[in-house]
Amino acid sequence: MDACTNPLNLSISFTFEFNSSHHLDRSSPARLDYIDHLALLHHQSLIHHCSCSRCSCSMAPAILTLLLLTLPSLLPSSCHAITGAGGRRRLPPTLPMLRRYSAGPGGGGSAVPPPPPQVQYETRRFTQRLDHFNALPASYATFQQRYLVNGTFWGGRAAPVFVYAGNEGEIELFANNTGLMWETAPRFRAMLVFVEHRYYGDSMPAAAYSNSTTTGYLTTTQALADFAELILSLKANLSAHAAPVVVFGGSYGGMLAAWMRMKYPHIVMGAVASSAPILGFYGLSDPYSFYDVISNDFKSESQHCYDVLRSSWSELDKALATDAGRAQLTHTFNMCKGNVDAIPGLLENALVYVAMTDYPTPSSFLTSLPAYPVRQICRAIDQPTSGNETLARIKEAMAIYYNHTGGLACFGGAGDEDPYGMLAGWNWQACTEMVLTMSYGVSGSSIFPPEPFNFTDVLAGCRAYTGLPPRPYWIEAHFGGFDIVNVLKRSASNIIFFNGLRDPWSAGGVLKSISKSIIALVEPEGGHHVDLRFSTKEDPEWLKKVRRKEMRIIADWLRQYYSEEAIA
Repeated sequence: MDACTNPLNLSISFTFEFNSSHHLDRSSPARLDYIDHLALLHHQSLIHHCSCSRCSCSMAPAILTLLLLTLPSLLPSSCHAITGAGGRRRLPPTLPMLRRYSAGPGGGGSAVPPPPPQVQYETRRFTQRLDHFNALPASYATFQQRYLVNGTFWGGRAAPVFVYAGNEGEIELFANNTGLMWETAPRFRAMLVFVEHRYYGDSMPAAAYSNSTTTGYLTTTQALADFAELILSLKANLSAHAAPVVVFGGSYGGMLAAWMRMKYPHIVMGAVASSAPILGFYGLSDPYSFYDVISNDFKSESQHCYDVLRSSWSELDKALATDAGRAQLTHTFNMCKGNVDAIPGLLENALVYVAMTDYPTPSSFLTSLPAYPVRQICRAIDQPTSGNETLARIKEAMAIYYNHTGGLACFGGAGDEDPYGMLAGWNWQACTEMVLTMSYGVSGSSIFPPEPFNFTDVLAGCRAYTGLPPRPYWIEAHFGGFDIVNVLKRSASNIIFFNGLRDPWSAGGVLKSISKSIIALVEPEGGHHVDLRFSTKEDPEWLKKVRRKEMRIIADWLRQYYSEEAIA
């Protein structure tokens, strides 16, 4: 068992008991704040950094012991963990970032601009069945699933319908940032439809997270069946039974897009699966690969930058362990309210998400970032303006992510907001079936503190969290994973897998074409679903070529479809 102590040499813990019938019980107002903090625990910004100078983590059978940085007045620590039998549990980072770190007084540095003017849609709701797969009375319960529609460019009953398979968050986030669909709809005379994933945003069944009985309907198979039912109903209402459907998605949405084509080929005739780590599960990919790719991103820019980042954690540990060191951190980092315990989490959050969104042009998906932000962080470390000490270099590096526009008066700490409506749902999914083990281990050569991968501990931590045994092999059994080349050759067609190798999730992606119609587009300089972003005048030629290839492939699919269906 990992035993650590906080700077006050106190062992502080908060204990909650859960079982399968009372998971995330929100019925008691007195427990609401604690449960909300539990739901926030997995967030990528405080993924796994915990050292013996800062916190104590423990697990008793059937009892979850939580060390909550999100209760800073009670626990001065930066260890965000749910422990399993002898180790920490980390859930995989997820792109719809919670932006849990507050901007701080005067902030506007992370402000997200409004979507481009062409993003216009009508909001609709579809009465969706809770359970598509059995006839138990409870299965007939319904909920309202939200979806967004733009028919401005639609060419009529035989024209294409482009559907976005909603990921783990509010659907507006994806509608506002999937520029590829908006920019190509006029060319293909396509209708655009963005479908919100069940249990996210406004698409909530009754008592969605009150206990495991209701939360148990949050699965990938139910979500795909939702998409299928909604698409069929939409086409029927439009009398557009012959309209071809192409499904798009990025990240988890890209996984859903690929699986949708595999499981419902009679409903969708093609899929664009961008940055979709369908091979990120146990036994299919290296459990250290996610953080290794991030480390290599920084090392490729500068060996010195890589070395400074590796040494920064011990420097932070040393400073956090003494009053004098904490005072130095307060002065160097200009933390709001002196919340220096948040610094390791802030740093790790920045490094992970800068690597994922290492785009070749300025972006504002997660926060305001310059072009090639990994390069900019290394430049800040290699060419500091406020001192040559390691901590001064790290402070300047963090400013690239949190204060690129210069609008923040101080660095914020962990906040409680969930602006994209995804925390509780992703916690559940990542511990029941979406056990993406490729992001759980940290090797000794990483820029992050090493953490050996232990599959038993991962499963034990997940079981303690949900009260249910995880199903780590279900995705592979249901959709295929082992021997993926032959699986897809035999069972699938018309899928584009895009991966940018700067993106750590690419290590779990399909990186080689499998057939003439299952095509891998791989770009060494690409970031996380960069192909789906709105185009800009500054886009490099390789990115323009990727999008042109995708459009040519989709056009070929449509020509073949219309030929086979004898539609003029």
